Amino acid sequence: MKKSLKRVLLFGLMLTAFNFYAQSKRDFDNFRQPDKRGINVFETPKDTISTFDGLNVRIGGSFALQFQGLRHQNAGDVGLIDLGSNFNLPTANLDIDVALADGVSLNLRTYLSSRHHPEPYVKGGYLQIDKLDFIKKGFMDNIMKYATIKIGHMENNYGDAHFRRTDNAQGMYNPFVGNLIMDAFTTEVGAEVYYRRDGFIGMVGLTNGKLNQSVDSKGRPSNASFIAKLGYDKQLNDDLRVRLTGSVYNTGYVPGAYLYSGDRAGARYYHVMQSVDAGGDNFRSGRYDPGFKNSITAVMINPFLKYNGLEFFGTIERTSGKASAEIDRRIANQYAGELLYRFGPSENFYFGGRYNVVNNEEANGDDVKISRGQIGAGWFMTKNILMKAEYVNQKYDGFLNTPNLNGGKFNGFMLEAVISF
Repeated sequence: MKKSLKRVLLFGLMLTAFNFYAQSKRDFDNFRQPDKRGINVFETPKDTISTFDGLNVRIGGSFALQFQGLRHQNAGDVGLIDLGSNFNLPTANLDIDVALADGVSLNLRTYLSSRHHPEPYVKGGYLQIDKLDFIKKGFMDNIMKYATIKIGHMENNYGDAHFRRTDNAQGMYNPFVGNLIMDAFTTEVGAEVYYRRDGFIGMVGLTNGKLNQSVDSKGRPSNASFIAKLGYDKQLNDDLRVRLTGSVYNTGYVPGAYLYSGDRAGARYYHVMQSVDAGGDNFRSGRYDPGFKNSITAVMINPFLKYNGLEFFGTIERTSGKASAEIDRRIANQYAGELLYRFGPSENFYFGGRYNVVNNEEANGDDVKISRGQIGAGWFMTKNILMKAEYVNQKYDGFLNTPNLNGGKFNGFMLEAVISF
């Protein structure tokens, strides 16, 4: 562990050095800032004003460290591992953004250290096209001033909750420590086309439905996955912003769908509800995967409202699917609501709460429910440094055939420091 910690700290110093050396003083076009300025930014901004003056490379990254003080228990006589109060292994990201041409940029994220992998590995990357001047100057300008094209092996834009989730070390955008219980996140090879005008947002995308890329069809060709989003996002006046979106994710047969198990970085609540005899590390502990592996249809609705410092974000999600051996489809529902108040100079402080509940009928016949309450607060020491504190209480009901979760619960405090630039 000491070797891994030294490696992460060394990478952090290297990132800082590279950042000072390689980054220009101006901001990138159509770019979500990795610091406090990126909060409540969903899709990357669309601006027709160009500052491109040649190839430009931006080196950035994130670093996160938590102090965990959680306790867990269950109703059965099943031994859970002993949880102490201590620091978790730090996580780190490396971000490389490149302005390749006027209106064309590249994004690449590498997890330098994560809960699942202490060694570096690439999360994904994509090409973002906001102009087609590389074909011909002014080509389709009347359309491209509203349109954006993304192509790559990338985080797919299903729902709005993934814009507020923690992505390994990048925890700036998440006002809490943990992500949603049913964490919709996957990276697949595909393309997305956006059209935004007068506050209205439309997006359609196609992917190959695979997290792990391979030409092995497992004896049956895979079907493409379809993603779409429709919504409205408008700053109505100086005080009030409203946003409402609806998203759909649909895939036919794939060797294994990963919509709720696609995060390879790991969850923030380390080792919770893990039994002594389980072996290894359930790196997604505290989250829930409904076990749908084929023919998934998921729908998510997200309202967002910000009035001065008062902020609400909601999630309503309904997903149906089945595992390979199942005949009938099952349905899982998720609901979440966040209420925050941001205050102080430039809203440098905030406090609030989130309530999240999931219901599902498991393949073994259990009707299960997971509920979580979170109370949190944060302080932006600078635009690049965020300190968080959270109390979390999560309960498991109906897991009669899952001994370690039967009547289970965990609760306690989390402290987290996030640096992002």
